[in-house]
Amino acid sequence: MRTASITRKTNETDIAVSINLDGTGIYEVATGIGFLDHMLEQLSRHSLIDISVKAVGDLHIDQHHTTEDSGIALGTAVAKALGDRRGITRYGHAYAPMDETLTRSAIDISGRPYLVWKVEFSQPKLGDFDTELFREWFHAFADAAGITLHVETLYGRNNHHIIESAFKATARALRTAVTIDPRKADSVPSTKGTLGGA
Repeated sequence: MRTASITRKTNETDIAVSINLDGTGIYEVATGIGFLDHMLEQLSRHSLIDISVKAVGDLHIDQHHTTEDSGIALGTAVAKALGDRRGITRYGHAYAPMDETLTRSAIDISGRPYLVWKVEFSQPKLGDFDTELFREWFHAFADAAGITLHVETLYGRNNHHIIESAFKATARALRTAVTIDPRKADSVPSTKGTLGGA
């Protein structure tokens, strides 16, 4: 069973995360930020990764630290659950349409974290959530998980649809990438023999 539990405590946030890569998309998410909770629930449901996130952050200041640190904590848990990456498919990509919006996400579980983010919003906030923080979450997640992640909204107008399609596309790409390939379940998918970095 590829599972991991981590806690991350700083002066700004206190976060506990548990995941099961081989789950069914069961989630329990409480960050204190309603819209972020909704997106992490989408990530779980569409990746089939069971996710539990409990975060207490300095929301009296703003939502930045809680958003970024939840990405770090969840990415760290994914990296831990993947272990030596033996048997994984490694690559995954997906398109997620949502009404007028279409977003593409591509993942390489490479051990070399990198984010390409081509997602634009027409307004600075969704409800009371700063839209610029979505990039911070994806960057933190990719970096901590050790993945190369490309996210691009090809077109769209509604800002809610744009970010939700980004999370759903990434979830589906992640679902493929972490899946065990039965044809090579005993080996690391790299000619280097390791996916631990450059």
